[in-house]
Order: sequence, then C-alpha cells, then structure tokens
Amino acid sequence: MRVLFLTHRLPYAPNRGDRLRAFHIVRSLAARADLELVSLVHDRDELAQVPRVEAMGARVTAVPVPRLRNLARGAAHLLGRQPLTHVLLDAPGLSGVIRSIVRQRPPDVVLAYCSGMARFALEPPLSDFPLVVDLVDVDSQKWLALSESSSWPKRWIYEREAQHLADFERRLSAAASAVFVVNDRERKLMRMVVPGSNVAVVPVGLDVETHAPRTPPAPRARVVFCGVMNYTPNVDGVRWFARDVWPLVRAKRPDAQFVIVGSDPASIVRRLRAADNGIEVTGTVDDVRPYLWESALSIAPLFMARGVQTKVLEAVAAGLPAVVTSAVFEGLPTAIRSACRVADTAEAYAAATLAILDLPPSERRRIAQTADLTQLGWDAQLQPLHDALASATPRKHAVAV
Repeated sequence: MRVLFLTHRLPYAPNRGDRLRAFHIVRSLAARADLELVSLVHDRDELAQVPRVEAMGARVTAVPVPRLRNLARGAAHLLGRQPLTHVLLDAPGLSGVIRSIVRQRPPDVVLAYCSGMARFALEPPLSDFPLVVDLVDVDSQKWLALSESSSWPKRWIYEREAQHLADFERRLSAAASAVFVVNDRERKLMRMVVPGSNVAVVPVGLDVETHAPRTPPAPRARVVFCGVMNYTPNVDGVRWFARDVWPLVRAKRPDAQFVIVGSDPASIVRRLRAADNGIEVTGTVDDVRPYLWESALSIAPLFMARGVQTKVLEAVAAGLPAVVTSAVFEGLPTAIRSACRVADTAEAYAAATLAILDLPPSERRRIAQTADLTQLGWDAQLQPLHDALASATPRKHAVAV
C-alpha cells in the first residue's frame, strides 16, 4: 500500500506534541507500507533533519514555508473567507511537488495531518484519491476558546478564524473516509461542529521504556515544566504559576526550585528568571528526560488546553507525579489520572505542589507508578489509523496493515 502523508512540520526531532505524534505515525507506517512524506519546513534547522526521517524508511520531500511572505498575505486575506491557518501554511513549491508525486508514484491513499494540510488533499490532483485525516485537535474550537479570553482586535481575528475553520472542517468531514482526533473531548467538539460526522479517536501514545527513570527518585524540591515556550497557552500558564503560585510555595519551601524547560522561550518567560526566586529558564535542551528524572514533580498549569498534554504523560512515565488544571486533566487518558493532582486556583495549586514536595522521594515515585502505562504504547494506539488506511485503499491495491 502506498501512503502519501502530508504534515505541516517535519516530524523530527520528536520534541513537541505535534511532531511527536507525526514521528510515531511515520515510524509505524514506514514498517508497514510504502510511505511518501511531504512536510513543510520552517527554518534551516528543521530542513537539516530530513536525513533523520529518511533513515526511518520514508521517502521525504521538504517544502520551505516563506514566513514573511505569508504574514503579509495573511493581513491581506483578513477580509476574505480563507482561514489564516491555510494562508500561513502556504508553500509556493508544494503544488508542483504533489503533481510530480501523483504523476510518478500515485498514492493509494492520502493521510493528512491537521487541518492546515488537509486542505491540499481536497484540491486537485489529490482530490481524486481516498483521504484519511488526523485532525489531532479541532482547530476551530481552539480559536474560539482563544477569542473568549482575548480583547479586540485579537478577539475579532480569532472569531473569524474559528468560523472559517469550522466551515472547512464541515467540508473536510464530508470528503474524508475517516477523521481522527486525540480523545473523546475533541470528538465531542467535532460532532458539535459537524453533527453526525464520522470522527473517531486515535489516542496519544507513549514510549514508556524511553522515559522510564534511570536513577532513584530525586531528593531535591524541584518543580519542572516542559513545553515549547513561545506557545501562548504554555507562556500564560507558566507566567500565572510564577506570579501567583510560586511565591506561596517559596514562602513555605525556600529551598524549592522551578525549572522551565523548552525551546524558544518568549522574552516574558526569560524575564521570570531571577537569582533570588529559584526559577531557571533553560531554553532549548538536547534531551528533557534528565530534567524530569532530577525533579520532584511536574506541573501543567494550563487553562487553555486542547487535546492531550503529552508533557504530563512523559513526566509520569519518568516517575513524577503531576499537578494539573482541570482543563488539562479532562484531556488525559484515564490510565494516567491517578498520578495527577488537580487545582485551579493559586492557593489550591500551591497547596497541591507543597503536599507533593513534602513527601519522601519514594512516595512521589509511588504516586507516579499508580498510573497504568501499559495501555499507552504507540503501536496499539495507532492501530485504528492503520485500519482506516487499509479500509480507504481501493481493493485492487489493498494490503493488510
């Protein structure tokens, strides 16, 4: 079976949620099918990773995105009906690449990752091929939620984006053989946007062995947050924790440390670090696991959280309990929830953090180990996707996957 997989980022390095899921899809599909990957790339560092993906067994074409050009075009399109997501993910060379692939190696089925890439599958020449879509999250509802907490003009821009993406999601649902999201919460949202839609769940997986702790539980009172640090929900969550929660923690535990681990920290995040407040901002690191293994607990203080927060799964697999908001908790797999404590106010969040810091290291590890990680392996989680690709493939080409 020949699969053409379209992604809005090259799925390497698997160091952020969207890349991680796409990385494991590539790894799994390359072992079962003739996989052709077409990915947008956004900088030279990303382009340099193409050989890493090719080594996984996929044929890879990377197409650069002209960021400044697209930003200018986005402003010009504000009065039109095209989602800005589609404008900002435009790549002038992509149409030619797709036409060449269809001419030389026509796919049996197209797999589109996220709504930004699905639009190319609805246009000729790909519109002639069966389509499976992994939306991951329902993007229209993400923008709608952002609009509710924003002021003008952002509120108007976000509301516009939500409306036009919802229109696109309705078109997409009618055209695709199968549409997937990451959890039941997103499935319910998709069915609100498109009543009766054929939407199913492919859950987030976890590489349990890779994250399993290599050392005894850390004795230090260190709190860790991992995430891309120019992503607005992460930035807002970390700012809230540092401003409203952390002083309450430090008042009781002056030895406590808070380390923010993640690429591209916004300036407002970098300014959180100070010599006397116990906050460290690492910026990009080669591997987040040592930071997890050397910490006492993980936090996810996000109030606008969509899909599944992979950072929580990885922290628990690394042997840490987690303190999360209700918005995060509701998106987590049931198997992971026993390792989490939920709090939504500064006082409650500080109390939950302090309660874990005051436990012996072995008890912190025991809380993390109450999670049933055996259910979360990537191969098992991705099986519905394989089944859908096989079902969408014309019978004359169908191969069991």
